[in-house]
Formats: sequence, structure tokens, C-alpha cells
Amino acid sequence: MTISLVALVTDTVRNGRRVVGYGFNSNGRYGQGGLIRERFAPWLLEADPKSLLDDTRDNLDPDRVWSTMMSNEKPGGHGERSVAVGTIDMAVWDAVAKIAGKPLLRLLAERHGVEANPRVFVYAAGGYYYPGKNLGALRDEMRGYLQRGYSVVKMKIGGASLEEDRQRIEAVLQEIGSEAQLAVDANGRLDLETAIAYAKMLRDYPLFWYEEAGDPLDYQLLAALAEFYPGPMAAGENLFSHQDARNLIRYGGMRPDRDYLQFDCALSYGLCEYQRTLEVLKTHGWSPRRCIPHGGHQMSLNIAAGRGLGGNESYPDLFQPYGGFPDGVEVQAGHITMPELPGIGFEGKSDLYAEMRALGEAMNLNDASIKRTLQSKSRFRDDFRLAAFNSARSLTILPQCAASNCASSRFRCPSCAARAFSWFNVGRFSSSGSPISKATSNQTKACSKSRFMP
Repeated sequence: MTISLVALVTDTVRNGRRVVGYGFNSNGRYGQGGLIRERFAPWLLEADPKSLLDDTRDNLDPDRVWSTMMSNEKPGGHGERSVAVGTIDMAVWDAVAKIAGKPLLRLLAERHGVEANPRVFVYAAGGYYYPGKNLGALRDEMRGYLQRGYSVVKMKIGGASLEEDRQRIEAVLQEIGSEAQLAVDANGRLDLETAIAYAKMLRDYPLFWYEEAGDPLDYQLLAALAEFYPGPMAAGENLFSHQDARNLIRYGGMRPDRDYLQFDCALSYGLCEYQRTLEVLKTHGWSPRRCIPHGGHQMSLNIAAGRGLGGNESYPDLFQPYGGFPDGVEVQAGHITMPELPGIGFEGKSDLYAEMRALGEAMNLNDASIKRTLQSKSRFRDDFRLAAFNSARSLTILPQCAASNCASSRFRCPSCAARAFSWFNVGRFSSSGSPISKATSNQTKACSKSRFMP
């Protein structure tokens, strides 16, 4: 998997520093730096600055920013586009809450006239298939989650035979006993016949849920499966719009008294669209408590705390540093308590903020060199700037690269560069979307070890 990290630098100063909003795409989908550079950042940079402000003129209006990004976009086709927009949308909301001087969870609750609850249910997602991973290793993994304070754990199914998965499930249930509940996730890999066979096996166990049995757009499969599985089911992490959510509710046989919805705002056009999704659910009789988003990132934690969702996914050992909680936050009885940090709270997670700060500071370091460019533009051009950072950055640890001239057209390997950013522009892009830079035009030898994509 790869990731896109975006910084939105404003000229609003808090505690002696400019406010910077940060955003990134959630796991499960690749980074979308190309779409950000070539399509959505230019829309914002070319917009009338006043059209992006709220009625007070003192802050950005996330919905107006969102509408600008989606100008002239055709309906449908929710997929990679939704990831790019969701990445920028996260940075916008982070900046808006920081400018307001509030945690995003408090800002959301106030806007909707509800009381925020910083205590959020979280569950531990794991149980992946790995070569040589036997039942003992699986049991040890799940025991480790219990020792960290989780009360619900999740494992994968569908990647082995039904009988082998039965043994894996029974091993985990024996390990966790009455201390926790188990959820299972098929990652959408089963056809109807196999999904039903699993349902008949799984209904013998007290599971927390049976997740994503079949293709996410096969609503008929889900509806048929509900006839065979009386326990809770979960779906939605691979649906990316409020229209998709509406179709799932209409045709997927999901039951509002027991099933769970896993829409991930960072993959589905951001918080602006997620709030439309919540309105759709409300009109169909669904409580926000039935929503437990996929992704395990702090953006969804804030939404859960501020909009009254049922909780959030967590990956205790994966997708770092982008997943997880702020430093010092511990899981207790299956819940965490969100600290009172402005914005989304990225600054409270030191390993993640180190990467974000490098991008934000790089943009500020360029202030002197871009002042002349900005002087001829409106004031808000200096308020609002976007940069994409390592759009093909791998979530896995990159090996040290020995290439002396490591660059793959647009991206520079972070193991080879003093700073790992390869472009910075104020609204100017070449026709290919790459930076206008003579310094990198001749660097075409790709790093063979960096796992970067051209």
C-alpha cells in the first residue's frame, strides 16, 4: 500500500506558528498524488479565494472547499477520486478546527447541537494469514490484544479452507474465552455459495460480527446471506459515497437493529460526504451508533466522538505511523479517551507528526522564495497552499538505498534525500503533473530498492 500526505498552510497564527492542516488517505487504497496534483489542488488554487471562506470570513468553509473540488465532476465513479478528495478534505477540517482553537470532535458536536463524548470504543484488527503462522502464533497475537486492553478482536477468514478457518476460529475463541468477543472478516472474497457455507458454520459461534463476505457492490449476495446468518454482519468499508451507502441500505438486507456500517471518510470524499451519509442513514432509521468506521485513524476517532458513532477500528501493529492513537493514550476496557488537542490531534502522535512537520516546515521554508509570486495574487493565495508529499510513499519500512542519483521522475526516495519531498509549487504544474524543476528533470534513474512508483 502507498499513502498521500497533504499539508494545507494558512497565515493564521496560533502560539507563534502558522496553522497547518494535514490529511492523508486511509489504508486499503493506494495514495492518489496524481489526482491531487493534476485535478483537485488546481481547482482550489484557481478558485476565487472568497468562495472558500465561511460567512464570518475568518475561516475556511469545508463544504465550499469540497464543492469547489468537485466542480464539473460527473456523478458516479466513486473510487480513486473519492480517496483524493478525502485526503484534502481531512487537511481542511484539521485546519478549520485548529483555527477555531478546538478539537475537531468538539467542533463537530457544537455544530450539530450535541455533547461530544471523548470516550470511544475501539477494537483490534489483525489475525492475518502469514506463511508459517500456526494456531499458536494466532492465539498469541490475540492474547496480546487482550493484554493491551481490547475487548473485541478481529481475524481474517476466507483465505484458507472452511475447515481450516473453523480451527482458527475455535483456537481464538478458546484463547480469549469470556474476556473478549471475536469478529471475522472475509475481505469480500467469497461467492454466494461459499459465503452461505461460512454463514452456516459461523452461526454456531458467538461472534461480534461477520464482515464483508462478498463483493461490496453485490447487494443481492448480502441480502441473501442475511437469511442464513442471524447474527450481526458488517459492511461498507469499500463503498465511497452517500449514494453507495443508500443502495446498501435499500438493497443489501442490512438490519438496523444488529448490523454495522464501516464507511471510512478518508476513502469516501471526506467528512463533508460522510455527514451526508449519516443523514441518509438517519432517514432510513439507522442510528449513528451502528457506524464503526474502517481505517483506524484519528480522523474517524474524532467523528466517532463528535457525532456519536459506535466506535472505530484499530490496528495495534500495522499501518504505522498513520494509524493508532496520540502518545500516552491507552486502551482500557475496549475504549480510549481522546485528548483535548486542537484539530484532529496529529501533533499529539510524535512519530506521525514528525513526518507531517517536515512537509509543513518545507513549505514555510520556501516562503521567502515565493513571496514575489504571491504579491501579485490575492491575500488568500498566501492563506491557502497545498503540497503533495511522497504520493507513492510505502507504508512498509523502506530499506536503505545506495543509489547515488535516486529519483523516479516525480518522487525522491526518503532514504536518499536529506528531506523527503520532491516538489513544491504554488498553483503551477507541468502538463504531466510533475513539478516544474530543472533540478530533477535529468534524474530518471529509479531507485531499485525504494518501492516507489513512477
